[in-house]
Amino acid sequence: MAILLLLQRREQVTAAEVARELEISERTARRDLDALGVAGVPVYSVQGRGGGWRLVGGARTDLSGLTAGEARALFMVAGPASSGTPAGKAALRKLVRALPEPFRAQAEAAASSLVTDPHGWGSSRAEPRQPRFLDELQDAVIRGVQVRLGYVDRERSGTERTVHPLGIVAKGPSWYLVATTDAGRRTFRVDRVSSVDPTGEPVHRPADFDLAESWRAIADEVERRRTPLEARAVCPPQALGVLRIGFGDRLEVGGSTADGRIEVVIRGNDELAGELAGLVAYLEVTGPPGVRDRLASIGDVLVARYGPRGNGQKYDGAARS
Repeated sequence: MAILLLLQRREQVTAAEVARELEISERTARRDLDALGVAGVPVYSVQGRGGGWRLVGGARTDLSGLTAGEARALFMVAGPASSGTPAGKAALRKLVRALPEPFRAQAEAAASSLVTDPHGWGSSRAEPRQPRFLDELQDAVIRGVQVRLGYVDRERSGTERTVHPLGIVAKGPSWYLVATTDAGRRTFRVDRVSSVDPTGEPVHRPADFDLAESWRAIADEVERRRTPLEARAVCPPQALGVLRIGFGDRLEVGGSTADGRIEVVIRGNDELAGELAGLVAYLEVTGPPGVRDRLASIGDVLVARYGPRGNGQKYDGAARS
């Protein structure tokens, strides 16, 4: 397909030019050019100096059948932060260089317009659901035009503002628009967008903007706000697998202690001590004192309720303040 599009874009190509453009060997290029003829594409070779390969009569055969919109959708999976396989993304990056000029710029923009972050906030890994205005916002990102955005925040308050769309992120089951506004860079949940009205004015895109890097910074900040508490602990090396499963990105692994255990830091919210209490066989919490005190209180509850003298009695919470 890439070779056919090259032939359509140029009057004539050589095997060496095809090999260089598509990062293949000249032998492979010649074989594939021959294969086009066998497949019924009207391609022929011109021998001698200045020779090469041409389409008969400047034919415009299109094996792909792609419209401009379909080309953009296809190349969304070729971006550096997308979830496509490396081989698939490499093939599409080669193909984009062979697209006709009207398709190429928007296909290249589409390749950098989307980031897929499969992990939802917390432990959710649900598939993204396409909200109402996703296509319109994606189109504005790719065409590089500002939009007048209607938005309803979490307090159900509606606003309108002009934004400069920079990229779209799929985070677990939710979609987000990353954009700049008069108040600086902002993130909008697409399912809260109530209207999208392109203004036709060009987006002012920072020269050094990278959607994947920007989203990592945004996600890290959100996670820090969601998990403001930190607990320090030590654990045997064989326990790290269990902790990674339980805490994921909230676990930071440090160095080794003198007795061979591993230092770790675990982030969480007000329920952090409760999460750690079930892992007493795997780690020892060393701080801060507030988390240790809370663990001790949980221990008192367990002993009072399930210990040999507890007999299932109700715990009144007065054992430890």
